Amino acid sequence: MGRTSDAKEKILGAARSLIEQRGYSALGVAEICKAAGVPKGSFYYFFESKESLALAVVDEHWAAQRSDWARVLGSDAEPLERLRELFVETEAGQRAVQEGCGSVSGCLFGNLTLELSNQTEAVRARLQEIFEAQVDMVEAVVAQARERGEVGVADTREAARAVVAQLEGQVMFAKLYNSPQRLGPLWANCRALLGAS
Repeated sequence: MGRTSDAKEKILGAARSLIEQRGYSALGVAEICKAAGVPKGSFYYFFESKESLALAVVDEHWAAQRSDWARVLGSDAEPLERLRELFVETEAGQRAVQEGCGSVSGCLFGNLTLELSNQTEAVRARLQEIFEAQVDMVEAVVAQARERGEVGVADTREAARAVVAQLEGQVMFAKLYNSPQRLGPLWANCRALLGAS
């Protein structure tokens, strides 16, 4: 039986790390392959273009994040406690990245949205789907909190969108100031957005 190659995983890992550090546009295929320790031909065996690699990185990252969000937002805790825990875990994740490499990486999806949303339709559309899925997950929790009389929102969809926007914005500030502490006010801000009792 033949040996299984891990070249694809190496390319994905290197690309994700480089995109988080420097962005997408500044990267070339040769640099990604060098960082991954694979020949350039391996890249084109697995990916037809740099854009298809970016989509694969986004999908891989979303699969992991969606699992984390589902675990936190789908727990047995009370609805608002689940939202608070999502923010706590987000801050802890940004803190861990900073401790590991010296800087806050921000959100891969937010970073790529700012960099690519008006350059590549395929990436823009995929990021839009992911943010809508995040809003779906948060909306389910906000709707439960509203049923319990814990929040005062008329439109749970727009309230959830505001929560995701607040989270994304605070993560962006954490990156800008290289300070995970910028995520500290997130819970109080979201309680205010939701009119939480």
